[in-house]
Amino acid sequence: MLYSALINVMVKAARRAGRSLSRDLGEIEQLQVSLKGPANFVSKADKRAEEMLYDDLAKARPGYGFLGEEGGIREGTDKSHTWIVDPLDGTTNFLHGIPQFAISIGLKREDTIIAGVIYNPATDELYIAERGKGAFLNDTRLRVAGRRQLDECVVACGLPHIGRGNHQLALQEMAALQPKVAGFRRFGAASLDLAYVAAGRLDGYWERNLNAWDIAAGLLMIREAGGTVSGIQGNDDPLVTGHVVCGNEFVHGELIKILKPLGQ
Repeated sequence: MLYSALINVMVKAARRAGRSLSRDLGEIEQLQVSLKGPANFVSKADKRAEEMLYDDLAKARPGYGFLGEEGGIREGTDKSHTWIVDPLDGTTNFLHGIPQFAISIGLKREDTIIAGVIYNPATDELYIAERGKGAFLNDTRLRVAGRRQLDECVVACGLPHIGRGNHQLALQEMAALQPKVAGFRRFGAASLDLAYVAAGRLDGYWERNLNAWDIAAGLLMIREAGGTVSGIQGNDDPLVTGHVVCGNEFVHGELIKILKPLGQ
């Protein structure tokens, strides 16, 4: 498939950093006997991947700003474009040798995400989206699932863990939705959860307290696959609030009806 020059830049950067992460994943098993070894190793792998991404993207598009999970904001001379990058989304999975993690690259022009790439090097699944041009998985066009009965839907979520998030609210949300859906999934990588909704593998997904680099590429992926995505208020911007709900139009609406009152 022929991609635009912009997407080619993003894909090339993601694949190069992905090769580095794949090599690092192969080392994880050898480090699991050490308490400190794996965590220190993964932190270095994360930072190394981000520097590789920064170098490749900056070389291809000099002047663009860069917002990364590890390095924060790096101002560019071009104030209208910013890369929003997570070099290793699903760090805890990676730390345990679980092959559910991804590199996520979004490009924001002014206030709009115009391109996104999500790449899982462990499975070699490459998700791309460009504004107005659709979303694809390894050259196959993506569409969100068409289910319109919540009791037939599999929905993913994020669950707060030690030191993170509102545990009581998360339990209330789970309790409210459990009797209404066919199943829950908690995979541990927000970018891939969004990509899975775009691909129709999941019917819906919600999570609170995310960062821009977790979701920038995935938000565009959902929209270009014909889905609906917002914050939990239903009309708010996830990049601003950090909360996200998505699915087809029906599933998104049903999730908002259930989740919105609980957070008020």
